[in-house]
Amino acid sequence: MSHIPHIDYDTASDEIRAAHDEEVRVRGRMTNMKRTLLHSPVAHRIYAEWFTLREELRPALNDREIWFLSHSISEAMKSPIAMGFFRRAFANAGIDFHTVQPTEDEQRLVAFGHAIVADSNAVPEEIWIGLKARYDAKALVDLVAFSGIMVATALFNNVVEVEFDRELEPFVD
Repeated sequence: MSHIPHIDYDTASDEIRAAHDEEVRVRGRMTNMKRTLLHSPVAHRIYAEWFTLREELRPALNDREIWFLSHSISEAMKSPIAMGFFRRAFANAGIDFHTVQPTEDEQRLVAFGHAIVADSNAVPEEIWIGLKARYDAKALVDLVAFSGIMVATALFNNVVEVEFDRELEPFVD
């Protein structure tokens, strides 16, 4: 059971209802994490910057690369909600997560995701060499910032013990 309940839309403030309605308008859905975060519209807005950074990365990283990176961080953080979210993304694209073979670039991103969670003070040099060969400085800054928000997302779900979204259940082992 979640340590923090979802907002109650009917009794929420106008500010919270407006943030809720905007999230549904922009993204088309409302997850349990977002329903919890909306107790603080500022916190919700900060976590939603994941989507802004995703768009900044789009020229450099395709969807699969983002999904592999995000899943690797979620896996390293032991966050079933986040893992399910990205496995569902693969499935919605017609890709079986359990059999898909990552490309060399995707493998590097998976290694980076695991490394930053394992010890952010010691990301192996060979990972950095590969990333620097592939991405420019702006993309690297966005990549690290995006990864940080992904860590924060998994951490929030884990610490709060956010209630699992039912639509993600088929995507978690």
